[in-house]
Amino acid sequence: MPMQQQVEEHIVVLGIGNVLWADEGFGVRCIEALQREWTFAPHVELIDGGTQGLYLIQNVQSATRLLIFDAIDYGLEPGSLKLIENEDVPKFMGAKKMSLHQTGFQEVLCLAQLTGHYPGQVLLIGCQPEELEDYGGSLRSVVRQAMTPALTQAIDTLTAWGAQPQRRAQALPEDAALTGPMLTLARYERERPSAEQACRQGDDRFMPKVL
Repeated sequence: MPMQQQVEEHIVVLGIGNVLWADEGFGVRCIEALQREWTFAPHVELIDGGTQGLYLIQNVQSATRLLIFDAIDYGLEPGSLKLIENEDVPKFMGAKKMSLHQTGFQEVLCLAQLTGHYPGQVLLIGCQPEELEDYGGSLRSVVRQAMTPALTQAIDTLTAWGAQPQRRAQALPEDAALTGPMLTLARYERERPSAEQACRQGDDRFMPKVL
């Protein structure tokens, strides 16, 4: 009988979302914090997936295990976390799409399943957003607080998967972050204009909230 080729372990940790739309940036902010505060074994890859959608297909197909951070509308209280695993993940990614990135990523997961290159284990750590209609906004307090238990869950899972997480003695500087120095959470919040200056939630003269 021919020998089966052993698949090389490749753990992918992926944060997806748009940091410019308030709580939709949850997934990217989690991956930023994870990278700056922890180190992992060489077979672990951290990815700021942003809004790349279908462009992430090769990253998913190459993973033997996949952990995803994202803001998901579960209809729960803002800041609530919900964990979804394995084949159920694509269903929840598309249950109530909040943006185009979720449409694209649901298709990525389905395509990986169809091609037989779906990771052996998948965990989605989803957070219920409070506010999305705030272009140029940042994470609301309740969602930012949810990052702590989300990261704890991620570290526990990655430890069980053999990712060998080790906390850094000192966090990486802002200019080393996967998001790039201009978009790190601290600098983004420090330098972004106020809601009044940026008209982040729309101008009632052109987009009235009540018709």
